[in-house]
Amino acid sequence: MEEDKKNIFWVKTEGEKKLATENLVPGNQVYKEKLVLKKGIEYRVWDPFRSKLAASIMKDLEEFPFQEKSSVLYLGVSTGTTISHISDIVGPKGIIFGVEHSSRVARDFLDRVASHRKNIIPIIQDARRPQDYISVYNKMDIVYSDIAQPDQTEIAISNCKLYLKNNGYLFLVIKTRSIDVTQPPKKIIDGELKKLRTNFEILQQIDLYPYDKDHAMIIAKYHVKN
Repeated sequence: MEEDKKNIFWVKTEGEKKLATENLVPGNQVYKEKLVLKKGIEYRVWDPFRSKLAASIMKDLEEFPFQEKSSVLYLGVSTGTTISHISDIVGPKGIIFGVEHSSRVARDFLDRVASHRKNIIPIIQDARRPQDYISVYNKMDIVYSDIAQPDQTEIAISNCKLYLKNNGYLFLVIKTRSIDVTQPPKKIIDGELKKLRTNFEILQQIDLYPYDKDHAMIIAKYHVKN
């Protein structure tokens, strides 16, 4: 077992090294992921085909600001796969506000994830209306956005302006097919990057293939303009 970035591990299982996080809730599985016990500590294998953040790590992610005690606003948690691993990483002294609009997937998220993890605060709201989040009481270290909408970048920016610290990090998943199916993915990504440049320093752009087709992860640092 090897530690890579802080609180991310490589565990050997079935003859292969797999990405993993230390399970905050021992014995609890979220998406039938494999649990591995090493020296009395339980780890959850983190599947990059199920999590775009894990895929980014596999594709040489350079900046990893998620750490113990971090505060995160997560837009588009879906059923909770990735947020559960972030929950492992930030630990009991960290906090994650998880926003999900769809009541169908939100039920799964609440049942499988949020009800077991005290560091996750669920917000069942439309991310287009960040001013309606009554539980977010402070500025966040990180905004993580994974939303399948044509205006996904604008949604992320509006949330950052309200809730992200100056010099905080934005992790933005660009789902090109959700923005425009008629345009080449590269052209769409370039257009979304232009929207960010007013308030953000682009740190890295990652093509998530082969884990996700026509998806990119953008890592950017937020700078408040006076």
